[in-house]
Amino acid sequence: MKILVAEDDATSLFMLQSLLMKWGYDVIAASDGQEALRVLTGEDPPLLAILDWMLPGESGPEICRKLASRRPLREGGGSREEMMKPYQYVIILTVKGEKENVVAGLEAGADDYITKPFDAHELKMRLMVGRRILDLQEKLRNAALYDALTGLHNRRAVIDRLEQELCRASRNELPLSVALLDIDHFKDVNDTYGHASGDEVLVESARRIKAAVRPYDIVGRYGGEEFLMVFPGAEGSGLDALCERVRNAFQAAPFYSAEYDGERSEMDVTVSIGICENNKELNTVDSILAEADRAMYRAKKKGRNLVSR
Repeated sequence: MKILVAEDDATSLFMLQSLLMKWGYDVIAASDGQEALRVLTGEDPPLLAILDWMLPGESGPEICRKLASRRPLREGGGSREEMMKPYQYVIILTVKGEKENVVAGLEAGADDYITKPFDAHELKMRLMVGRRILDLQEKLRNAALYDALTGLHNRRAVIDRLEQELCRASRNELPLSVALLDIDHFKDVNDTYGHASGDEVLVESARRIKAAVRPYDIVGRYGGEEFLMVFPGAEGSGLDALCERVRNAFQAAPFYSAEYDGERSEMDVTVSIGICENNKELNTVDSILAEADRAMYRAKKKGRNLVSR
C-alpha cells in the first residue's frame, strides 16, 4: 500500500522511510508541504499519509484542512462526483507534550496523531487502525455507488455520470449518446426458473454488456432488468453498430439457469434497446432518458430483440 511521508528533517524522514518499507509500504517522501499536497491531490494519490506538524510551504494542519474539504462522504454530504473520491487517512507528527497542537491538528481534519520521538510499535498499530478505517470507508463508498448484484454503477451513480458527460459534451461541442436496454420477457425467467436464475441472468447480462462496449463507455443498472449505457463521442452509424454489438452479445451463446438437482437449463435471452443522441432539443438528462425510454418501447412494440431510435 502506498503511503506519503512529509518530513523536513532528513534524519526523521530516513527513519520513517526505513520502518515503513520494512513493514511493506510503498513510500513516497516529501520534504515540504507544497510537494505533499501536490501528491495527495494528484492522480492515484496515496490513501495513507504521515505529515509533520511544521513543514515549509504548507504546514501539516493546512494540508489537513484542504484534504478535509474533499471528504464529503465522511460528513454525509457532497455531490456524487465527490463521493467517488477515495478517503485519505492522515496522521500528524507533533512534538511530545504540545497538546494544543494535537487538538488543532485533529480539528483541522487529521485522523490521528503520534508524538515525536515516536515509538515504532505504536506507529505500526496506528497505521493498522488507519488501514481498517480505509477498508470500511471503501466498502461504504462502493455501497453508495455500485449495484450489489451486478457490480455496475447503480441508478443514481450512472445518472450522475451521464450528467457529467452531458456537461462535458456541451462544453466541448462533442456528440454524446445513451441507450436504454431492457431484457425481453424477464418476468418469464423468474416465473419459469426462479429468482436465483433471474439474478444469474442479470449478472451475466452485465458481463456481456461490459464486454461489448468500449472501455470508456459507462454502464449502469438503471433498475430491475434495465441497463443504461452512456456513449461519449458516439453518434450515427457508429452508435448503431455499438448497440447492435451489445444486442448480438446476448444471442451469441445461451444463458443458463441456476443449478437445480445438479442440472442447469439453457435459456435464450434477448434484449430491446432504445437509442438517443443529444442535440439542441434533447440536452438535459431528463429529456434524453425520456427519449431513450420511448425508443426502447418502440423496439418492444416492433417485436423485441431490436435496436430502435
